[in-house]
Amino acid sequence: MFFSAVFFVTLLSNAQVEKKSALTISKEMKEQANSVVRLQEIEVTIHSRSLYSTKTKKIVTVLNEYGNGAIGASEYYSKSEKVKNIEAIVYDAFGKEIKKIKRKDFRDQSIADGFSVLTDGRILFLDYTPTQYPYTVEFTSEVESINTAFLPSWSPIDRYLQSVEMTSFKVIYPSDLGFKHKFSNFELLPIEVAKSEGVIQLKVTDIKAEKREENTPNFTKIYPVAKFGLEKINLEGVEGLATSWEEFGRIWYKELVEDKTPVSDETINKIKELTNGINDPIEKAKIIYKYVQSKTRYVSIQLGIGGWKPMLAKDVDKLGYGDCKALTNYTRVLLENVGVPSYYTVIYGDSDKRDFDKDFVSKQGNHVILTIPHNNELKFLECTSQTSPFAYGGDFTDDRYALLIKPEGGEIVKTTEWDENSTKQQIIGNYKIDENGHLDASFSISSGGLYYEKSMLKDLSKEDVVKYYKSEFDNLSNMKIGSFEFKNDANAIQFTENLQIHTDNYVSKANESLIFVVNVFNRNTNVPKRVKNRKHPFEISRGFQQNDTFEIELPKAYKIEFMPENTVIENEFGFYKVEYVKKTETTILYKRTLKIKKSLLDNTQFESYRNFREQIARNDNAKVILTK
Repeated sequence: MFFSAVFFVTLLSNAQVEKKSALTISKEMKEQANSVVRLQEIEVTIHSRSLYSTKTKKIVTVLNEYGNGAIGASEYYSKSEKVKNIEAIVYDAFGKEIKKIKRKDFRDQSIADGFSVLTDGRILFLDYTPTQYPYTVEFTSEVESINTAFLPSWSPIDRYLQSVEMTSFKVIYPSDLGFKHKFSNFELLPIEVAKSEGVIQLKVTDIKAEKREENTPNFTKIYPVAKFGLEKINLEGVEGLATSWEEFGRIWYKELVEDKTPVSDETINKIKELTNGINDPIEKAKIIYKYVQSKTRYVSIQLGIGGWKPMLAKDVDKLGYGDCKALTNYTRVLLENVGVPSYYTVIYGDSDKRDFDKDFVSKQGNHVILTIPHNNELKFLECTSQTSPFAYGGDFTDDRYALLIKPEGGEIVKTTEWDENSTKQQIIGNYKIDENGHLDASFSISSGGLYYEKSMLKDLSKEDVVKYYKSEFDNLSNMKIGSFEFKNDANAIQFTENLQIHTDNYVSKANESLIFVVNVFNRNTNVPKRVKNRKHPFEISRGFQQNDTFEIELPKAYKIEFMPENTVIENEFGFYKVEYVKKTETTILYKRTLKIKKSLLDNTQFESYRNFREQIARNDNAKVILTK
């Protein structure tokens, strides 16, 4: 019996040693990988309604410099979360220990350096600079939290170009708190699921690294995800029920969002003076929004990492800064004081869209915005920006489900979608070509919807604007900008650029002929790479539209020998049309329309989409030939 126990421990010890040596990684697991998870074990124990702990053990081999960010050796702590233990050991390629990093050797940093009044949150993270590759890091930690309203979720894959030899996730829970779980996309991997009384365990092995395929949907749509939650919860010391978003939102509002502390009389008098005589609630809201933008600045702290309760509105008013929670709630309080209702709204903020799960109450969202209801519509305000127009959050918060938190409870709502009819770019102008092949152009670019992001140009120096255009029109050599002028209409969410451009030698010469590409300033060269066996669906996450009109003046000593044919392409992906009109012997009118639709399509349709984009690129590169 003694011999068997020793033998078993020896096997475990040898297995652990193998995981620390890069030499034991198979060729298949190294293919396409920058890093390899050798072993990951996460154990979540729910001790009571107001306490759970998470133990993590993770061994990662970093194969090259691109894998350094894949270690994940960090933990956040605050008055609600405590780091009970944290340690890391670094090994060389042979599994020999290079360095042991105790808690005191981890970087300990405030998540809001210089703004300590905002939060007591801090982060411990491994700050290690490798001297050789490959190397391996063994990371262990134990963390406790009182916020059982937000249990950790699990995905066996959390990044591209990383292989996983083994990963497991275990939850130990009491039977009286209404434990629940939801598995998504589990059919895609051979995940072992073991359930017994008070325990659920997930495990998967040998996941090969993948490159990101073009236009791949968000990770949560194509890879396995497990979410966990309780019906009887604790949130920042407050007990409640989380059987639905409505019920959960009621607790969130009452205990975290509601702010009865008064802001200064000076501020109240100021905002009432600014909105005096205005009855339209949206016009009032625009004035308050602009006031907050001019009065405050944003400190970047992610929701959850910086806690769940906003800083008091009176403190934001006094100090003039805050994170997304604080600035959103401050704006809400000011609007309340001028009779405009608005709601604190939790969302997942990122250009890669991610929805709140409407049917499962769990830890979701990383950002907060403000919602104003008006005439059966919802206006969404990004309160962290000092420059964004009213009700415009760009692609950071567009077109996704979010949690609106009202006094009477939570509600899942959909944010504004900027589709192909609202995200529009229009270019109108003319250009002239002379006998020496030089080009002079004068044109305007009007950008609306998500194209409005170009308005950042107005804040750049002249030198940086020039750099931008040289990059934007990199097909033009020796380009010179004669002049540029910007017009910003924030109310209409419309940005206009007026440009005069000269470039030498735009036209190619062949004997007595001149040859040039007609589409000078808006060529679509984005053709997805050909893929033999695409694995995942593909998504065009946002639609857009482009409309170009140019009048082209040709040199008088030349005539048109060849002009491309008019083309129309229409299919499930969008619409493309290009027209060439010969107005006179020396004048061509060029018109182009491109409309790409938002869509989610299966992998078998990718080649058809690629062909569509290839046809567009070919037509955008069509040439006119002139003969002397």
